Amino acid sequence: MEDRKLNEKESLELIARMIKETQENTARYAAYPLLIWGYTTVLVAIVIWCTYLLTGSYKVNYIWFALPAIAGPFTWFFSRKNDKRGIKNYMDRITNQIWLVFGLVGWFLSLVAFAGKVDILFIIPLLMGMATTLSGCVSKYKPMIISGTISTTLSFSILFIHGTDRLLAFAVIFIIMMVIPGHLLNKKMKQLCSKN
Repeated sequence: MEDRKLNEKESLELIARMIKETQENTARYAAYPLLIWGYTTVLVAIVIWCTYLLTGSYKVNYIWFALPAIAGPFTWFFSRKNDKRGIKNYMDRITNQIWLVFGLVGWFLSLVAFAGKVDILFIIPLLMGMATTLSGCVSKYKPMIISGTISTTLSFSILFIHGTDRLLAFAVIFIIMMVIPGHLLNKKMKQLCSKN
């Protein structure tokens, strides 16, 4: 194949096509991590709540280990599909770093909670709410900023709730923090793709 120089019109068309393909590929998978982790967290919290009401055993907290076991592979699967788009911009890298740092801190504190006295049902929504807010700030997506800020604020309410109802409050916070903005983002991205 022979290399040839593109004229101005062909260059602009190539750039426009590449931007459109990047937007479509990004849109296809952008909201998946929010939805995967949001729904899985809500489901696990409700299962633990129901199981505790039936058994009365605090050993039901080991069910939390199902959260990364379920959400992790799905996130990995969709992130691999997302990586096939070939282009990672600065915002993608910053957002990934935010979630890596907050996720690792949350994971470490969750492990410590099994050994010691850590109010994990307060700390996790606080951390994840801050990560959601920061991700919204980086991407300039207001629904994430708003939902992250509301969730961070609501996490303090868990300090005043006692008993198993704390799990329900925890689940509601994750619906506000991840599920709602995940669906809004998914809808917005699909609309962007359909316009192009």
